[in-house]
Amino acid sequence: MNSIPRQNEVVLNDGGFWVNFRRRCYGPFDYQWSLDLRGIEFTYQGKKFGEVCSREEFYADLKPFELPMTVCRAAAIAAAIIAQGIPDGISTGTRVDQIDQLLKELDVPGFTVRNGGDASNGS
Repeated sequence: MNSIPRQNEVVLNDGGFWVNFRRRCYGPFDYQWSLDLRGIEFTYQGKKFGEVCSREEFYADLKPFELPMTVCRAAAIAAAIIAQGIPDGISTGTRVDQIDQLLKELDVPGFTVRNGGDASNGS
């Protein structure tokens, strides 16, 4: 990353997202269609951490990465909104709004959400 993050935020990029927390950047969190094209798989730094199993079931486990709990909560919320939005064709701008709203509803304090375009470093 080129600069130190100044605030807690989730940054959506074309291929995934980053979580900036307490002046550290965590990511990339990426997603891709599963091999059978029926679900979406999520990775953190190239290692799988979750998947969409069906329209009603989403699985995520970030414990092996020993990330701060707040980062895990923000990442799980972002991944869930992305998992819902991709098949439904929801725009990135709408996803930003939905992630922001859910972070507030679930009391993940002090986060902003923004679209970082096609940047690959979360800055």
